[in-house]
This record gives sequence, C-alpha cells and structure tokens, in this order.
Amino acid sequence: MPVTEKEQAGTFVRSFLDNDRLFTVETAKENIAEIQEKLLSEGYTMYLDGWGNYFYNDHFYQGARQADEAGDMHFVLGLSYEMESWMDIDEALAKADEARKYASAHVAPNWVKLFMDGTVEGGTGFVDPLYPDGHQGLVNWTEEETTDITRKANQKGMSMHIHTMGNKAVNRAVSAFVGGGKDEMRNTIVHVRNISDADLKHMNEHNIHATAGILWHNMPTGISELLKTMVPAGMENKSYPIKSFFDNGVNVSSHSDYPALSGCPDDPFGIMEIAVTAVHPTVKGEPWWPEECLTREQALTALTINCAKQMFIEDERGSVREGKYADFLLVDKDVLSCPVDDIHTARPAATYFEGKKVFSA
Repeated sequence: MPVTEKEQAGTFVRSFLDNDRLFTVETAKENIAEIQEKLLSEGYTMYLDGWGNYFYNDHFYQGARQADEAGDMHFVLGLSYEMESWMDIDEALAKADEARKYASAHVAPNWVKLFMDGTVEGGTGFVDPLYPDGHQGLVNWTEEETTDITRKANQKGMSMHIHTMGNKAVNRAVSAFVGGGKDEMRNTIVHVRNISDADLKHMNEHNIHATAGILWHNMPTGISELLKTMVPAGMENKSYPIKSFFDNGVNVSSHSDYPALSGCPDDPFGIMEIAVTAVHPTVKGEPWWPEECLTREQALTALTINCAKQMFIEDERGSVREGKYADFLLVDKDVLSCPVDDIHTARPAATYFEGKKVFSA
C-alpha cells in the first residue's frame, strides 16, 4: 500500500459513509448544542474546529448556520474543510469554497485543513534525523502540492490550517506558505512538535500563525525513557514549543487534542497551569521541556486575543476594549496572582457572550 493511502486509509473509508449522508442536519445541530454547552461552561467563546467537514456532506455547516439564525449560537465557530491527498484537489477546493455560503454572524467556514503527517510519538511524523529503526515517517503531500493548494485557497479568500508534527513536515508547510501564500491570510500550522530556528524566522516574516498544544508539557511519568526508543535522536526530551513562538514574534493560540491527551484537562485554567508550570496535579506526570513554559500573561494571551487574531476577529473580540463585544468571564479567583499550583482550580462563575449571560455556575 502506498504511504499516502496507508496514512489516510481511515479517512478514505469514512468518505463513503459521509457520501451516504448518514450525518444529518438535525444530528449536526444536536452536536453543536452539546459542544456549546461544554465550551461555555469552561469559559470559551471562540472555537476553530479543525475537523468541521465530512467530505461530501455539508450538514455540519448547514446545522451551524441554522442554529445561528435561530439565535441559538452563543460562541464564534470557525470551520475548516478537510482535504485528503487521494482527492481531486480542484474539486475539493471548489467544495470548500462552496461551503462558505453557510457563513453567518457567528459561523465562519473560511479554512482549508490538510494533514501533512502523523505523530512523532507514533512513528508516523515526518522527521530528520531518522527514527532509531531507520525510517523517516509518513508524509501526505509534496511541497509542490501544498504550495499549489495554498496559492489557490488564499486566492479564494480561504486560509490554510495544516496539521504538522515532525520537523520535516513543519518545514514543508512553512515553505509552502512562504512560496504560495499571502501573508495577510494568516496561514496556520497546527500541533508543531518540532521546529527549526529558520522556520520560526520565516513564520515571523510571513505572518504564519501557530496553534500549539500547551497540554503536552505535562507528560505521564516514565514517558521520557520510553520515547528514547521511539523518536529520533535529539527529540527525546522535547515536545511542542510554546515560548519559542512568543520569543520569535509568532502569533500562537492554544490548541487541544482533548480527550486524547493522557488525561490532561481541557479547561483554560488547567491549560494555563500546565503552560506555566509544566505539570498538573491530576495527571501524575512530569515536566516536559520546561524551558518552553510561559508566563501567566503569555498563557492568557494564547487563550484569548491570539485566538481572535487567528480567526480574524481581533477588532471585535479577544480583549477588553471600548467598541468590542462584551465577551468575558467572571472567575472565582484571580489566576494572575493566586498560587501557581492553584490556577487549575479556578472556575467560571459566569460566561458572557455579547453582553448576555450564557452560562452560570
């Protein structure tokens, strides 16, 4: 089986189910209501879904627009149209562009999603140097293909959202953004397990954004010894850079793979404590690459205004300023001054969206 098909066999099979439209509009609306309840209870009012489409099925888009038009949407939802390397690229781009007809006041279907590679820990990240057994991982797109897709998507007014893990995958995505993208489109790399100084420089110069997993800085105890047998030399004690983005002037927002994160929390205050301390008391793990820890203010920035910037809504949301929507939380403690190991216990007493209380503890 070719490498690309091996990595994406699951999505290929799933596409046939999607083509039968088993995922209905009503199912979509029910899911959105559950997502919203979870988000608002934790204090989130902006959310970019990295897996919004179902290839041949636009019911999630329809459901989101219908919920918004009915007045039931109390957060801003960004949607990305996933494309796979076994697809006809021009047809897929046309479908992604067509899906934007479902845009509404709080629904923004403006992104194209690619998976460049798999996971470094799983042996499918695209890396250099090679893995201990001599393989390099899997990669789904050539640089030429990625550059071409970026150019076409940006010309249509859609931004790129590329899942990258290995350092070679990161370089390929960044190079494609530089070669084919428009700086004003804020093309984004996601996850970003390993990255070079040269790619950080290019990201700064070309307004390339990062969405990074702060939660990975709290790893299960003992994982470091296991990874020494699994990952390339030099990557054993590193995971996902966070502080490096701030140091290099790159806009970085918080990303979560919850619940696939070794039991880590998904709420912003649990995330903040891990970002600052590299540990969380409920996970029973050890600090992982603590040199990349943030200050509390940086963690808050990654969870608020930087998210708004990635979604092109920083002029109306993401910080407190005259003229912006009144999206804010009332929190039961001051997370900027409380004991650092007490941040994770903070909870929203109330969540407000556009001046309306949409959640109350």
